[in-house]
Amino acid sequence: MKITYDAEADALSIVFAETTVTTQHLAEGIAADYDEAGCLAGLEILDVRSRLGSADTFRRIILEGVGSGVTGEAVPTLE
Repeated sequence: MKITYDAEADALSIVFAETTVTTQHLAEGIAADYDEAGCLAGLEILDVRSRLGSADTFRRIILEGVGSGVTGEAVPTLE
């Protein structure tokens, strides 16, 4: 999985699988990408700061139940 934030475009992208996709627009500024089997392959959210409140939301990401089995472990981010 890859999570990227483009500050210039104010867009958040979450890619679950690198593959050929079909995009479905779910709402204004929110799109979901599906692979040919219909599985969710990614999400894109535009105007992220106005939707989530501030860029501080991106300073810390917590993955629960992923990898080592340690829940609530913070993943270091670049600042």
